[in-house]
Amino acid sequence: MDRETRLRRLGFRAWHRGTREADFMIGGFFDRYRDSWSDEELTWFETLIEEQDVDIMAWAIGTQETPAQFAGPQMDAMRKLDFIDIPR
Repeated sequence: MDRETRLRRLGFRAWHRGTREADFMIGGFFDRYRDSWSDEELTWFETLIEEQDVDIMAWAIGTQETPAQFAGPQMDAMRKLDFIDIPR
């Protein structure tokens, strides 16, 4: 699959998680960083979004320990939460 198709598919999945909070956190993270990701980083994100939203959110806000496969610079970026644009 070409990169553009892959990004569109991931974008949809990132923004259609099931709860508004997860949509903002995961979708916002995707929108902020997707253009700078390598293929390896895209694969990391594809694997991450297979996990449960409550787990992803807990890892991002630090209430649960992040599994080794997701620990690293991308999860560190997600933990900053500076990518979330909360609509008013």
